[in-house]
Amino acid sequence: MKFRIALIAACSALLAGCAQKDTIHTVRVSVPDQKMIVFCKGTAIASYDVSTSKFGVGDQRGSYRTPLGKMEVAKKIGGGAPVGMKFKSRRPTGEIVKIDAPGRDPIVTRILWLRGMERQNAKAFDRGIYIHGTAEERNIGQPVSYGCIRMRSRDVIALYNTVGVGARVEVVPHSIVPGPVAQHAAPATPAPSTRPKSAARTTPAHNAAL
Repeated sequence: MKFRIALIAACSALLAGCAQKDTIHTVRVSVPDQKMIVFCKGTAIASYDVSTSKFGVGDQRGSYRTPLGKMEVAKKIGGGAPVGMKFKSRRPTGEIVKIDAPGRDPIVTRILWLRGMERQNAKAFDRGIYIHGTAEERNIGQPVSYGCIRMRSRDVIALYNTVGVGARVEVVPHSIVPGPVAQHAAPATPAPSTRPKSAARTTPAHNAAL
């Protein structure tokens, strides 16, 4: 455990000292497992439960499906926001939504906006495919999203603080073997923040109107 915490710190220190894209982290998401594993330079450093789309996989506009394949973190949004902060069109609304609040299902806490790197996920950025926090934490581990990859607030904060813009994200249709990885690993030293640019003309896959 001490070795893994030291490895996380070392990877974050290396990333913080570099203004370029994050080339040392890979985030792998298994659709059948509803599981995410985070790698630093090829070594697994954390594992989290997630939620992908209730409509299956794909990248068609209006399909509300989760795209497969290789993507990257294009933008990071929400650094420093409190747990449960509701986001609308990628902007904080000022409202804090409690975990599992009845009838509420907004995007909360942090957003990592993904850009597709392959033909099969080329529309991901324009569709507004994110890794983000959800208020519906009771459903994490089940495919219930509208295309995005949902995480518990504490977990998406840890991920946000670990990976930088440019980090590879791979969504796969097969099971992944986590091995001896710490579930909910200790948060790393924050990665360098990137101020998001507005992209008002994109349509998020998840309707956060609630």
